[in-house]
Amino acid sequence: MGSEARDFSGIRFARFMQFLTQRSRVWTVSVSLLLLAVVGVIDYQAGFQRSWLVFYLLPVALGTWFVSWRFGVVLCVLSIAVSIVGDIEAGAAYSSPSVPIWNASIAIASFLIVVWLLHRLQSLLNQLEDRIQQGTSALRQEMKMREQLEKDVTEAAERESQRIGHELHDSLGQHLTATSLALQVLSIKLARESLPRSKDVDQAVEMVEQGIDLTRNIAKGLFPLELEGEGLAAALRELSTVTGRTHHVVCEFQCDQSIRLSDSITATHLYRIAQEAVTNAIKHGHVSRIVVELFRNDGNLTLSIKDNGVGLPAALPEGRGIGLRIMSSRAGMIGGLLSVKNRAEGGTIVRCDLPLTNNGLADSSLH
Repeated sequence: MGSEARDFSGIRFARFMQFLTQRSRVWTVSVSLLLLAVVGVIDYQAGFQRSWLVFYLLPVALGTWFVSWRFGVVLCVLSIAVSIVGDIEAGAAYSSPSVPIWNASIAIASFLIVVWLLHRLQSLLNQLEDRIQQGTSALRQEMKMREQLEKDVTEAAERESQRIGHELHDSLGQHLTATSLALQVLSIKLARESLPRSKDVDQAVEMVEQGIDLTRNIAKGLFPLELEGEGLAAALRELSTVTGRTHHVVCEFQCDQSIRLSDSITATHLYRIAQEAVTNAIKHGHVSRIVVELFRNDGNLTLSIKDNGVGLPAALPEGRGIGLRIMSSRAGMIGGLLSVKNRAEGGTIVRCDLPLTNNGLADSSLH
């Protein structure tokens, strides 16, 4: 039913535009004839000694350009006829009947050349417009294909990251856990035998435990919590906690308790933007405090990452802007807008504003 309704609406719109075009042609024909009559009256009143022939080109040009070249030819004949008849009625006398015929022929030939030139110019402009439209259509299609390819590549990379995260958590994590347990058993046995090597084994156990924690953190970064529903808020809260604990900075997360997302792809991109912004702040910003916020603002879902670091330099070093381009690309793929700027009180703010109606998001998905 929806498709049939759209088709019917399209037909009605096409008919309406055709009606407007027909009305426009009728209006142009009427104006051209009226203008021809006005020029003819002025020509008659001015007398045959002053030539008003060039002014007849106004209705001729108007009719040729906006109606058709055939109508322009008709206006040429009518214009010359009105001019000759007006001169005769105004008292013009010719030495021979062939003189007005010759004058009319020359005038008609000149007017026909003008009609041909206008028609040719209009044809060239139409061809140029068609080429521009074709080029624009091809460019839009190519941009659409590139956007789809970029989206497919990003989704494929995201799936691969999730797979690696699963492998790290399930395979390597379990293997390290088993290694830690085996070393703990060995340490107990060596301690019972009062061997001095038991302390070395305890150090090895501690290093393996650190490896387990590092593996879990990497796995969480590659494959965060389920992002549907309230999962995005939980994943961002976990990101803030891990960042603060790992890098010894204050990393806070603030969120409207009512925010729930039903689109996992959008939630994943928002998480990756926050992850990249936090990573950049840690690496380049010399920060001691980071605040990650997720809230609704004037019909938008806003993700904000603020820090108290040194801010962005006037000119980014080579290779520094890759992360910013990745964040901007991710924001664009979900219909959002990314802004990165220095704060007045110091530091940097990365902000992504996403309309709630984009990508299947609506108020109904935010409770």
